[in-house]
Amino acid sequence: MNTTVQPDPGVIGGVPEAPLTFSPKPAELFTRRAKRFAFLAAQDGNLSPYLRFLADLSQLQARLADQLPAPAPLSPQRIELARASRMPPIDRAALATDEALYNTLSQFIDAAEALKMPEPARLALQALKSAGIADRHWLLDNILSDRIPEDSIAPHLFVAAAVQVHLARIAALLDAGQLVRIKTGVCPACGGKPATSSVIAGAAGVDNARYATCGCCATQWNEVRVKCLCCGSTKGISYRSVETDEATVKAELCSECNSWVKILYQVKNHSLDPIADNVGSLGLDLLMKDSDYRRGGFDPFIAGY
Repeated sequence: MNTTVQPDPGVIGGVPEAPLTFSPKPAELFTRRAKRFAFLAAQDGNLSPYLRFLADLSQLQARLADQLPAPAPLSPQRIELARASRMPPIDRAALATDEALYNTLSQFIDAAEALKMPEPARLALQALKSAGIADRHWLLDNILSDRIPEDSIAPHLFVAAAVQVHLARIAALLDAGQLVRIKTGVCPACGGKPATSSVIAGAAGVDNARYATCGCCATQWNEVRVKCLCCGSTKGISYRSVETDEATVKAELCSECNSWVKILYQVKNHSLDPIADNVGSLGLDLLMKDSDYRRGGFDPFIAGY
């Protein structure tokens, strides 16, 4: 274990104005993520079966993102109202009963039956397929509220994957220039929590800027470095990794609210994916589970760890 208590290095300097958000390109995003999961599966013997399953799941997400009927864009009035009120334009509460999302979920469940998966996951998928409207609403409402009960993780994983497809496709239709900052740690597109944040290089001419990635709609938004994504504090921030100070994935800890969220250094490794490498660095989660800090991000694929 390596613990760094000093502030994050290399954060001060001449950084040009960073765009507030980068909107997702769903099919491309999920295809790239599937390849990263597959690569990580080939490197990690212990996690390989799960990573391979997530690679197949991400490839299914990419296929559906490309094949499903285009979602209805949000109305200009809705976008302007959200902008004026400094609220995210995607209304998660309304999506829990949205017919288009239910259709995406149904098609995702049907297509997922062809995937190779562990028997517990297969049983969860079968139960989800036979679930009624009320049960599906409960599952969707949980994911849209960034919560997963520990006694029903498996069905929530499939539902979350379908929600990611649907929300990413809606977010892709938004004009990034119309989005406004909500508050620290809140997605400007849908109001979700970040799965992780990344220090990027070369995007829109910006180097060493930090972007959080929404665990549901995949929108990336700019956040100040050395700042807690849970409480917004710039005090008491430290970093922990299972390797060395040069690790490309670290836990950013906040002693003000006792929370932590992973930070990925894409500036050191351009291949890092905000979701795939969150799962691939599960050893860090196990390390933090024995600490006094609570997880602050939301990533359905590592629920229960």
